[in-house]
Amino acid sequence: EAAEAPAGLEESLSAVAAALAEQGPFDGLLGFSQGAALAAMVCALRARGDPRFPVRFAVLVAAFASRAPAHRHFYRQPIALPTLHVVGDTDAVIAAPLSRELARCFVEPVVLTHPGGHFIPAAPAQKKAYLEFLERFWPGQGQ
Repeated sequence: EAAEAPAGLEESLSAVAAALAEQGPFDGLLGFSQGAALAAMVCALRARGDPRFPVRFAVLVAAFASRAPAHRHFYRQPIALPTLHVVGDTDAVIAAPLSRELARCFVEPVVLTHPGGHFIPAAPAQKKAYLEFLERFWPGQGQ
């Protein structure tokens, strides 16, 4: 649902920025559900050069784009940050079409679908896909 006056985004972004600065460095972000929605906004800011978010990639599981009108600006231009979008075909919390819709906001997103619901899948096939995506960011791999 779309909240007309969503509250807390700036505080959440500040918390992420503080964690990155104080506990990092981190190469990437992992977000799940509402956390993945926030991580996608962080990706948009990073792609626009925001120095508070020095990450190289994100893994977004059961993610969705915010429906709040105040957040539309995050999705207006393609987000050029490597991402892996994990989508559950039977997710009853965040329907698969919502996750796919967010993935289309990114430049060359990698989309991993699984037959399950609202969880982070860990079967061998998914683990292989995670490793293939993450290998791109190991030292000496060109990114």
